[in-house]
Amino acid sequence: VQLVESGGGLVQAGGSRRLSCTASGFRRGRTFGEHNIGWFRQAPGKEREFVAGIRRTGDRTIYSDFVKGRFTVSRDNNVNTAYLQMNSLKREDTAAYYCAASRTSWGQEMYAYDYRGQGTQVTVFS
Repeated sequence: VQLVESGGGLVQAGGSRRLSCTASGFRRGRTFGEHNIGWFRQAPGKEREFVAGIRRTGDRTIYSDFVKGRFTVSRDNNVNTAYLQMNSLKREDTAAYYCAASRTSWGQEMYAYDYRGQGTQVTVFS
């Protein structure tokens, strides 16, 4: 399975950005809708941290405290894509953002996921 993130870039503090995570390369008989998705981020010199997650059917989501009320995770299984809508961005949101997928597990640690994308950089300036 390949995951490709897109939508990163430069954004002014207080602004918004929507990231996409598009999946492909499923084994025969497997679908995107069978995979739980997690979003993570890593800033230079800092540990990777969990941002948000969404269950395979989209019926459950989870957020880290530092993004609650500002970020929204969603998915469209018809187009094999998950999204991270980021509003009210702050400079401290500057990081490389990664999505990860797993058919069998779901959690706030990257090791819970089987697949991970290459990341997309979000830089917030003021």
